[in-house]
Amino acid sequence: MPWGLDLCESLRAKLKEERGADDFYAYYQLPYRYIGIGPTRLPPQFDAFYPSGTLPADASIDEWGVGYVPANFAHFSSMRHPMESFTTSQEVWNFPEPDFLADYRWEGVAQRIQAVKDAGYLAVYSAVQVFEPAWYLRGLENMLIDLYEENEIGKACLERICRIQQAIAAKMAGMGIDMIVFGDDVGTQKSMMMSKKIWQNQIRFTMERCIAAAKQVNPDVLAYYHSDGNILDIIPDLIEIGVDVLNPVQPECMDPVKIKEMYGNRLSFWGTIGTQTTMPFGSVKEVEETTRRMIETVGKGGGLVIAPTHLLEPEVPLENIDAFYRTVRTYGKYRPSESPEPSRGRT
Repeated sequence: MPWGLDLCESLRAKLKEERGADDFYAYYQLPYRYIGIGPTRLPPQFDAFYPSGTLPADASIDEWGVGYVPANFAHFSSMRHPMESFTTSQEVWNFPEPDFLADYRWEGVAQRIQAVKDAGYLAVYSAVQVFEPAWYLRGLENMLIDLYEENEIGKACLERICRIQQAIAAKMAGMGIDMIVFGDDVGTQKSMMMSKKIWQNQIRFTMERCIAAAKQVNPDVLAYYHSDGNILDIIPDLIEIGVDVLNPVQPECMDPVKIKEMYGNRLSFWGTIGTQTTMPFGSVKEVEETTRRMIETVGKGGGLVIAPTHLLEPEVPLENIDAFYRTVRTYGKYRPSESPEPSRGRT
């Protein structure tokens, strides 16, 4: 059974200090590798949106133009939203655009993808998102109001980002990537962040277009969709728009076993081990028991990449990570009578 995990910066440093491991992918023998594009050569172009004194000296601005101010704990930061005061859609269209599609940024990408595949790993690109970068630019409250009001500012923001992400997805598919991570966090602990109707009318089509752009180039590319929280209401829609792998199936919000029973003949799953509960706060025995239970239930018949449901944060003991890894390697094996069924997803 394939498995996955990701570590925050402080856990990576701890693993290096205590185990001498520079590469946690190699240390935990992860069966995939991420491939990205090259860095931008564009000079900073957002000064007009962050007047002098707006950002502290240790702040940074990403390629979309979103500002980040470091917090006082681990890798966390607070955002600054350059479009939060916009009052017209034309301001959105006039905003500087990242050069993600510039030829120089794609030099060597196809070769790196092939090298990963030749080494026996799954080549993955992360991530194609639309709603998330939109609210990073507008601010979450503003973007939710935009969606509720169906105003032109929010529509312009989603449309502009969608066009860029469509093109990226198509280029990655054309270069031979095995799987593309799509998705936006649209769930809360209890339900969707917005109504199902709003998601269907204003956000669904952006993911549908991005997935279609990739699959039109390569029908075999896997579409992995990520959203934290309870997104039970939209799983049928995700299947309709071409999602192959659902992540993270957060057990604090949805029942992974029930999700497998409902959709396991149409979806594969990546996740199911809680990062709010089991991984940081469970004992080694509890980690082992939970991991084994997910293998025996959600993993039955195939279609599961077992993994913690998100980045592992500083509170997670290395012993719990070891327990997860050890349990997967011990019990995550199919017996001849339980070989994966061909109809169960494509992972």
